[in-house]
Amino acid sequence: MGKIAFVFPGQGAQYVGMGRDVFEKNPLSREIFEIADKTLGYNLSDLCFNGPEEKLKLTIHTQPAILTTSIACYQLIKEEGIKPDFVAGHSLGEYSALVVAESMSFADAVKLVEKRGMYMQEAVPAGEGTMAAILGLDIAKVEELCHICSDEGIVEPANFNCPGQIVIAGQTPAVNKAVSLAKEYGAKRAMVLSVSGPFHSSLLKPASIKLAETIKNVQVNDPQIPVVANVNAQIVSTGEEVKEALITQVNNSVKWEQSIKLLSDKGVTTFVEIGPGKVLSGLIKKIVPGAKLLNIEDMASFEKTLVQLKEGV
Repeated sequence: MGKIAFVFPGQGAQYVGMGRDVFEKNPLSREIFEIADKTLGYNLSDLCFNGPEEKLKLTIHTQPAILTTSIACYQLIKEEGIKPDFVAGHSLGEYSALVVAESMSFADAVKLVEKRGMYMQEAVPAGEGTMAAILGLDIAKVEELCHICSDEGIVEPANFNCPGQIVIAGQTPAVNKAVSLAKEYGAKRAMVLSVSGPFHSSLLKPASIKLAETIKNVQVNDPQIPVVANVNAQIVSTGEEVKEALITQVNNSVKWEQSIKLLSDKGVTTFVEIGPGKVLSGLIKKIVPGAKLLNIEDMASFEKTLVQLKEGV
């Protein structure tokens, strides 16, 4: 049997009702939600389970909500004693991966991602920056497109999600220009995303600086499970490397495709997506065709995944 990686979703995977099932049926999962509520000083659990969606979509809430749901879901598999060979997370999901790797405590992580959400939100005034998905172009073509549109402002590749799906970010006029020119460059589709800022672009440098200040006071240990970092698609193995990767990640692109390729090269054949939704499974399918894709977001998916992992199929 090949190796197993646990992967954790980032912003955009949230939905009202996420985590409720595991909260109601598993005491350890419930405990995670209780720690989050206590640490943040408001009822995050209620926001995850009941919304309203508009409030859940605010970056400052979304980030702790997805992290909390992911770690609550992880408790189910942890109880079974199943350990992954590697962990990775998409953008915000990297914090979930680090909690699982015992690089930081859940309480520290949930507080830190709330602040990260706030810093990211504050970095660029609303409406001044955005993101867009470009489908059907390779990396070189997307970089060329960004270069051509930079006369309208900053625009850069932000997420290398999978072959043929790259997200760009930057100042709104430049992103809009790139979307309108994308077809000429051979893109199948290009669409502006409903996000509140140009995440993972150089415009987020102010957020990166603030995060660097905050993270100084957080206990970050050497990961106990190899973690693949977004920023360079390499394994980070010391607490210092982890801090550096998290600080740099805010205003640099997420190399998801490259990270998954690295895991595949290291012998990973089974990917378990833990947390809300199945966004990452869809991407991994395109990066490593034939990989075994499992997920845990509620009791039903957990039970199904557990059977498959125990059979070693």
